[in-house]
Amino acid sequence: MTSSKQASIKSEITAMPAWLRPGIGKASELSTVQRIIKQRQIHTICEEGRCPNRGECYSQKTASFLLMGPTCTRSCAFCQVDKGHAPMPLDPEEPEKVARAIQLLGLRYVVLTSVARDDLPDGGASWFVKTMETIRQFNPETKIEVLTPDFYGKTEPIEIITLAKPACYNHNIETVRRLQAPVRRGAKYNRSLKVLKLVKQIDSTIPTKSGLMLGHGETAEEVIETMKDLRNVECDRLTIGQYMRPSLEHLPVQKYWTPEEFEELATIARDLGFSHVRSGPLVRSSYHANV
Repeated sequence: MTSSKQASIKSEITAMPAWLRPGIGKASELSTVQRIIKQRQIHTICEEGRCPNRGECYSQKTASFLLMGPTCTRSCAFCQVDKGHAPMPLDPEEPEKVARAIQLLGLRYVVLTSVARDDLPDGGASWFVKTMETIRQFNPETKIEVLTPDFYGKTEPIEIITLAKPACYNHNIETVRRLQAPVRRGAKYNRSLKVLKLVKQIDSTIPTKSGLMLGHGETAEEVIETMKDLRNVECDRLTIGQYMRPSLEHLPVQKYWTPEEFEELATIARDLGFSHVRSGPLVRSSYHANV
C-alpha cells in the first residue's frame, strides 16, 4: 500500500465520528451464523455488505440472505458487494440450503435480497419465488420480506414476486434525484419509484418499503423531497442511514450526518405518513425489519 493511501485511510478513520463505531454484538451469535452460512455455501448481505448491525440482528433471529451468488451485474459506486466479472451460475440447491439454514437458526423473520442479475431473462424474479416457496415448506411461521433490484422497470418480474405475497416488498431508492447517476450506476430515480408504485397497483395490501443513504452531498431539502416522492407512490416504510465508505475505491463520504439530524428526518417522515421509520447513522435496509 502506498504512503498516500495509508494517509487517506488514517484520515478517514480519524474523521469518523464516535457514533459510527458500533458494538460488534455477541461473538457467539456472530460465529454461529457465520459458521452455518459457510458450511452451507450460502450468502447473506449482512456478511457480503459488512453490515455493522449483523450481530444485533442475528441475536433477534433475523437475517438477510443474498440470492443468486455474490457477484452483481451492476457497478454502483457505494456498494461493497463484488462486481466486475461474470456472475455465478445459479445453484439449484440454493433455495433448500437457505430454507434449512433458516430452520437451523430458528429465524422468525428473513429478508431475501439479491445482486442484480441482468443476465437472467426475468432478472431472477422466479428464483425469489422458488426460494420463498421452499422457505415456507420448511418454516411455515417465518415471515419473508423481499428487497429486490429494479428489474429495469419491467412489470412482469415485479408482478411475479408480488403475487407470491411477501410480508413486505422493499426496493431502495438509495439517494436523492440529483445524485442518482454518480451513486447508482445503471439505476434511475423514476424507475425505482415505478417499482414501488407497481407493487401497490398489483396488490395494495402488501406494505412497501424503501431506503436512503445519507452522506453523498445531498441537502436536507432534497431528502425531504425524496420522502415526498416515495409517499406519492404510497410507500409505507422508510429506512435512513449513513453511508460509510467500504474502501478507497468507493465514493468518499461528503458529510457525516448527526444522530440529531437523523431524528429530525424521522419526525418529518412520520408526519408525511410513513407507518414505519428507522432513521439513524447505523440504520440499514433490513434494520429491525421484523418490528
